[in-house]
Amino acid sequence: MRTDDERLFPTQTLTDVAEHNAFGRLGEDEAALYLTSIGYTLLERNWRYGHEEIDLIADDFGEVVFVEVKTRRSERLATALGDVDRFKQMHLMSAAYAYLSRYNVRPAFRFDVVTIVGEQPPYHLKHYVNVFTPWGIQAWRREHHRPNRK
Repeated sequence: MRTDDERLFPTQTLTDVAEHNAFGRLGEDEAALYLTSIGYTLLERNWRYGHEEIDLIADDFGEVVFVEVKTRRSERLATALGDVDRFKQMHLMSAAYAYLSRYNVRPAFRFDVVTIVGEQPPYHLKHYVNVFTPWGIQAWRREHHRPNRK
């Protein structure tokens, strides 16, 4: 059991954070290489909208693909795909709509996830196409909406 001090002041150092961020960037590099190797055209990397970010935005034969990249050293504790939960999906969707609005485009679009697992090359890469849809999220939000009670 963690103490309050451990919870409030984690022992993770700036070096740990820098290493974690570098490992994530490495995963994004691997995903970008993979996507271009199968014919995608990269449009953006790390596109930000407020506090939200889309790791990769690509074109797949006229369809805009918003790609979330999850990089893990192992999946012992949890799967990389499992980290793309409903809340993460809502943030991705919000940023995607901002991207489409900013560039005033209305193409077909979808949300993909690329997971990369491993300590060193060769990494285990999986590409999940059209993982979620805006309509699925909207239905989930309606199901989980709770009006304010007085």
